[in-house]
Amino acid sequence: MRTYNSIALAMALLSATLATPTCWAHNDDDADLKAQVQALQQQAAALTQQIQILQQKIDQKADPAQLTSSSTTSSSVTSTPATTALPTAGPNAASATGGSQFVAPSNAKHGFFERKPGDRMTFYVPGGEFTTYGNLDVSVDATTKGIANEIGPDGNPPVGNMGWMPALSTNLSYIGVRGFQSLGRLPFDFIYQLETQIDIASTSGTGETNSNQSNVVKGGLTSRNSFLGLSSASWGSLMLGKTDPPYKNSTAKFNPFFAMIGDYQVVMANTGGDNRVEFGTRLDHSIWYQSPNWRGFVIDALVSPGQNRADNSDNIAAGESDCTGGNIPGSGGITPVTCSDGSFGTATSASLSYSKGPLYITTAYERHEKVNRSSDITAIYASGNAYSQLLVAQDVADEDAAKIGMIYTFPTKTTVGAIFEKLDRYVPVDLQFQNERQRLGTWLVASQKLGHTYSVHFGWAHAFRTPGDPGQHNDSTVVAPGGNPATDFTAGAHADNTANLFTFAVKNQLSKNLTAYVDWALTANGPAAHYDLGAGGRGVTTDCHDASDATGGFAPSNPHCWTGGNLMGVSAGLDLKF
Repeated sequence: MRTYNSIALAMALLSATLATPTCWAHNDDDADLKAQVQALQQQAAALTQQIQILQQKIDQKADPAQLTSSSTTSSSVTSTPATTALPTAGPNAASATGGSQFVAPSNAKHGFFERKPGDRMTFYVPGGEFTTYGNLDVSVDATTKGIANEIGPDGNPPVGNMGWMPALSTNLSYIGVRGFQSLGRLPFDFIYQLETQIDIASTSGTGETNSNQSNVVKGGLTSRNSFLGLSSASWGSLMLGKTDPPYKNSTAKFNPFFAMIGDYQVVMANTGGDNRVEFGTRLDHSIWYQSPNWRGFVIDALVSPGQNRADNSDNIAAGESDCTGGNIPGSGGITPVTCSDGSFGTATSASLSYSKGPLYITTAYERHEKVNRSSDITAIYASGNAYSQLLVAQDVADEDAAKIGMIYTFPTKTTVGAIFEKLDRYVPVDLQFQNERQRLGTWLVASQKLGHTYSVHFGWAHAFRTPGDPGQHNDSTVVAPGGNPATDFTAGAHADNTANLFTFAVKNQLSKNLTAYVDWALTANGPAAHYDLGAGGRGVTTDCHDASDATGGFAPSNPHCWTGGNLMGVSAGLDLKF
């Protein structure tokens, strides 16, 4: 290889020398000399071309993967923490936004673990590459629930600290490795990703609070988006594992407050207003496909089999440690202990996006089958009459979400985007009085770059009214249909559970990878609403719960979630991406 390269260099120098005018050619032999020089130049060019052809043949014999190398150009893909980015894949792989992320060098051999030039921590290995990456984010917060003046049905106020509370929060920090292996003459590559959460300001463990009970150790290895798959630049990528679904990923770029106070997931894709984001959750045991970029169009599609032995989704899915959708059995506070607080069966998710220059448009859809919310009915009907038992059986129904969004960046470096979303729960008419899972939602975001390092961001989300409300909190005054006023809890049919989220942030990019930020957020709840201030990846959330039953478990605490709060917070943090 070195011999051929040396010959090629020599021929190039000879050609350049012959092309240089000479000072002695001023006699009658000028024409003959010029003709000889031109002939030699042509011979040098022909020899150089033959050397290049021989060099390519040598490289292909040394590395068969080069025979299937794509001709597409390399593109740099910046993945937000919310999205599933494909590995820095080989010549046959498609990126998360379509197209090839990597074109293998045609005339190079690399040592084991040799660093690949560039900003990424990518290394060469035999037959492929692997990349280490991560996101580290810690903030100092001060928040208040805004419920200090609330009074419950029993005449008592909330329990505990209802004022401003300082805290340190680890905000969706993680590390991972991703890579590819060439499969020789096959027209695709093997790709993989292994990713885990990192708890910087707290100790990893199972979640046991009055708002979350979980058996999942999120700091455990591969607790986040992890998969194996096959990828080709011509037909896309097929993966198996667990991931944030296409519905969530499709509008990630609309959310400059990701994992910050005031993340748009406080309202968007959040059907109940709690810390769980029903249509923004990671889906385990999934199979999904990502297409290449077809003239600006990209399709993502996913299916996650329910793996549930029960036909009403009230078992833990086979191979899992929590109820599907989050929380351990019994989180609804009913007996017998089951997955009856939002557990679902098979999930499907898909998105279609189009991008051209500064314009990005997307539409997405996700469906959860047989969502079990029977704990809502059991909690309402303390008397357990026959009518309530009928409603318990009916309160297992499909839920879905659909949205459309558009975002545009102007020449002034001003970015404006909007999302319209529709959430549905398909329950019978006689259950609409407690249906808080069906509504409309909107999100408006505007960002402006200021100079080279500063940027400002503003967001506004609105949650519209739902058909009903379970009425398990401090706001309910109406007895559920068929209920007993003396013994049963009340339900909030036609309750005002609208809400508005306002977020403002300033960011300063201290270096290419490190960003400092300060943000402020307010969640203004209607009288029957209980949207929080930290859904979507924060280690410390500010929600509707007071200090009742704060260590978890299921001891009686009535009420422990307070509606109508005006939750507010400020936060300052550092975010390092590598």
